[in-house]
Amino acid sequence: MMTSIFEYSYTGRWTKPFAAHDLGQYPKANGQVYGGDMPLEEAGNMITLAAQICKQEGNTLYVDKYWRLITTWADYLVENGLHPANQLCTDDFAGHWAGNCNLAIKAIMGVVGYAELAKMKGLDDVYEKYNAKAKEMAAAWEKETKVKDHYELAYGAGADTWSQKYNMVWDKLWQTNIIPNGAMQTELKYYLKKQNQYGLPLDCRKDYTKSDWIMWTAAMAANNKDFQAFVEPLYKYINETESRVPISDWHDTKTGRMTGFKARSVIGGYWMKVLMDKTRQ
Repeated sequence: MMTSIFEYSYTGRWTKPFAAHDLGQYPKANGQVYGGDMPLEEAGNMITLAAQICKQEGNTLYVDKYWRLITTWADYLVENGLHPANQLCTDDFAGHWAGNCNLAIKAIMGVVGYAELAKMKGLDDVYEKYNAKAKEMAAAWEKETKVKDHYELAYGAGADTWSQKYNMVWDKLWQTNIIPNGAMQTELKYYLKKQNQYGLPLDCRKDYTKSDWIMWTAAMAANNKDFQAFVEPLYKYINETESRVPISDWHDTKTGRMTGFKARSVIGGYWMKVLMDKTRQ
């Protein structure tokens, strides 16, 4: 799936400085059909996943052909990622919000991923430049979005707002230590106070959640007790839901009923902790 997106840009059919959302509507791969671009979302996704693939394979062969393209996307994240404009992203179920704090983290981790790839390629000067930039962006993010005992939903949204910052998980998985001042554990401590019977809401606006992102959030826990505290309500949902469908990844955390979606490949996100444990081994 990733190779197709890479080729779409590499061959010149997609010319924007970030990755496309899709290739078309099945069965025709004849161009993006989604109703708008997801600039930070997809550039961050592609670089982060490419970095993870290369880490697992122990080389950068997969990305070497697309290096110039990936560099363009990384530079886009550097230029536009810290303070996201009002744009589509994967967390906009309850509406778009300029300055989405979790989207900013995705952009920052995309820059980190590019730096990690550069290091694997032996481009030490490139690694130093982008890793330093990622740290600079992360420090600014932490300072600007901290409100009392957690980090807000969007820049300036206020102390009553919050959202799952699940994109921080790459910082723990890669042990890159980009996010400063213990922000990750500060967030998780706050989330434990926001859980409902069937899980942690995606953010403060609605009671519904995305269960794959809960599993990413859970994987950031500092100990198994906290990990289980996030997983148990999710297990309860899957075990007790009245919605008799293959697992819905979008459900109401109070009623336990599906909100939408079923049998989607994003359920692969449930295995983030397994990936993390295997990486550590």
